[in-house]
Amino acid sequence: MAEERIDKWLWAMRVFKTRTIATEACKKGRVSIGGVSVKPSRTVKPGDVIDVRKPPITYTFRVKAVTGNRLGARLVPEYLENITAPEQYELLEMTRISGFVDRRKGLGRPTKKEGRSLEKFKEESFTADNFFLDWEDDDEEEED
Repeated sequence: MAEERIDKWLWAMRVFKTRTIATEACKKGRVSIGGVSVKPSRTVKPGDVIDVRKPPITYTFRVKAVTGNRLGARLVPEYLENITAPEQYELLEMTRISGFVDRRKGLGRPTKKEGRSLEKFKEESFTADNFFLDWEDDDEEEED
């Protein structure tokens, strides 16, 4: 029976772009077989069910055959079966649609709309004439 390291198999099946990334995912506990996190050196064999967590979703694959060589995208379905739950793909789509909607206020760069309103605020509020006029009005009120 053929066996292969899980990090090498995930790279060969194009789940990860490089073997290093696949190894790191295993070390960080993002890859599991039967609900148990695995080390990169863990071997896989046909019939294993592998969960790969790539936030925001978890992909699930069933191993059909094993190879250590990277395959062309057309050959991948002969070696693995994607059994990821449809709810996971719905979650991915919702995340794509929402975009920056979930971004908390004050974090990250301003959006175009926020940038325009900030520029408008700067132009209206802090011209030198307006600033000093408001200041002189405050002095007059104190003298009365």
